Amino acid sequence: MTSETQDLGQDAGLPRLTVHLWSGLRRFAEGQDAVEVSASTTGTMIAALKAAYPALIPALDAGVSVAVDGRIIAASLDEPLAPENEIYLMQRLRGG
Repeated sequence: MTSETQDLGQDAGLPRLTVHLWSGLRRFAEGQDAVEVSASTTGTMIAALKAAYPALIPALDAGVSVAVDGRIIAASLDEPLAPENEIYLMQRLRGG
């Protein structure tokens, strides 16, 4: 797995997060499997991703699932994030 990251979303005072992208999103982020943004919550992370990669906006607005350290974050945009977290942005998971 390639872990190339691009230095985007440099907001002063916010931690730098590495966000791993599921394969369907990579084409909207210049083919990268992981990107870096500055954010402190899931909501600010999504906003930073939209600012850094406008091509991601339709997919993010349609809905994605965020996994933090192996735990799916349901609908919370206030979930705190830290650089040591393992963060994955995945296709929206739906119950059945």
